[in-house]
Amino acid sequence: VLYKENVGTGTPTPITPEMERVKRNQEICSSVLYKENIGKATPTPVTPEMERVKRNQEIISSVLYKENVGKVTPTPITPEMERVKRNQEIISSVLYKENLGRATPTPLTPEMERVKRNQEQISSVVYKEGLGKATPTPVTPEMERVRRNQEQISSVLYKEHLAKGTPTPMTPEMERAKRNQENISSVLYSDSFRKQVQGKAAYVLDTPEMRRVRETQKHISTVKYHEDFEKNKGTFTPVVTDPITERVKKNMQDFSDISYRGIQRRVVEMEQKRVDQDQENLTG
Repeated sequence: VLYKENVGTGTPTPITPEMERVKRNQEICSSVLYKENIGKATPTPVTPEMERVKRNQEIISSVLYKENVGKVTPTPITPEMERVKRNQEIISSVLYKENLGRATPTPLTPEMERVKRNQEQISSVVYKEGLGKATPTPVTPEMERVRRNQEQISSVLYKEHLAKGTPTPMTPEMERAKRNQENISSVLYSDSFRKQVQGKAAYVLDTPEMRRVRETQKHISTVKYHEDFEKNKGTFTPVVTDPITERVKKNMQDFSDISYRGIQRRVVEMEQKRVDQDQENLTG
């Protein structure tokens, strides 16, 4: 208080680019001097005992923190509080966007794509290396029941939070866009299927269990076939006879008679004899 009383009124000065530059230089110098004063250290391996002490310290800190927390009175979230919260989020979003400067978009080159894929693969490998060994636990009926209950509770709570929507009519333009999207999805799916699946066989092991199931299916199919055959044996399906069917039937009968009796062969022989006789009459 006495210090503030002795301080007189000052004149505010704007922060110029030169002052910004000097400030940054001072921060860099302080960082360099701090690092120069640090001596060389000897790294020590993290032993299981150190890990145990660290975990105990974390547990103790958590317990002490909870003990120091006093009792509080919960307050319900009123519509007014919800409105203020939404307004604050909107204001924060607007202020954040106002503080953003203009950026220059850079094209995504093949080299950047390759580096991105490599980074994803490296991250995946490092993540899997850090995973320890786990003990699989069987899924018991009790666990299944709890899981189904949780899904039902989540579904009920989700539906309770849904607000009322305004139905919009389906216009011809929306129908056309929907059909175009379905066509595009179908084309992309077909291309992916041809590239990845078509022409490739799926290998399945021929185990004794699969052979037994296959033989059982054959027996069931045979029994079913004979059952249907015995049931339908002696029955016929009536067919309506029209003039066209009668004409086709008569023509087929004539063709069958000609082929069976050899009439066509005799007609050819008689025609050949007639030609020979005409030739003899002309030469005679």
